[in-house]
Amino acid sequence: MSLAPDRLDRFARHIVLPEIGGTGQLALADAHVVLVGIGGIGAPALQYLAGAGIGTLTLIDDDRVDASNLQRQTIYAEADTGQPKAERAADWVRAFDPALDVRPVRQRIAADNAAGLIAGATLVLDGCDNFATRLAVSDACVAQAIPLVSAAVGRFQGQVAAFAGHRPGHSCYRCYVGDAFDADDCDTCAEDGMLGAMAGWAGTFAALQAIRVLLDGHSALGDPQWGKLHLLDGLKPGMRTLSIAKDPKCKACMV
Repeated sequence: MSLAPDRLDRFARHIVLPEIGGTGQLALADAHVVLVGIGGIGAPALQYLAGAGIGTLTLIDDDRVDASNLQRQTIYAEADTGQPKAERAADWVRAFDPALDVRPVRQRIAADNAAGLIAGATLVLDGCDNFATRLAVSDACVAQAIPLVSAAVGRFQGQVAAFAGHRPGHSCYRCYVGDAFDADDCDTCAEDGMLGAMAGWAGTFAALQAIRVLLDGHSALGDPQWGKLHLLDGLKPGMRTLSIAKDPKCKACMV
């Protein structure tokens, strides 16, 4: 596989980086990333994954664009209000880079369909807004040996981590939060508020971490940082990193 001349021009700033190079860019072009949720996290993450030339993008979201989304989900416009997010996000990708294969999925992902919806992915990036969905996605990733980048944001704080619970000795998202959060409830940005730029920081940082995972074994930037939870603070501002240990009693990744 090689890049066409127009693709070489488009990604020249990547290719010139020794940490990525031509080999790394080819790996990105060959990757299939599934994004769960095209909202506060997923929208900015999608912009930079598409910008990085990820060859195949599956966009899973059953929600519709609301006027309150526009303050932070900048791939949408006022004219998109009331329209399906997955379809409008796919239209954005097609206008941005017609060479990418984008697949909108207007479904709510849950334990009974997660496996089928993420099948064939190189990586899953989860930016959804409830624990039940996050745990269903994580469990499906472990079962199918698919790396997971999980990202969350609220008010002025964000969290981003890459998990490989299918690998011996590595934690999964369930190792981090446990089993108590399988219920479909959590705080929402409608109740707590959200700084739009904070969502952008968390989403683009999640895209960066996803690119690290995708380049593992292909270029020097490929350091997945498995189980490292990066805590983003928009008030101070700053960032600190914690290590998430594997739970030997985790029901999802006991390998």
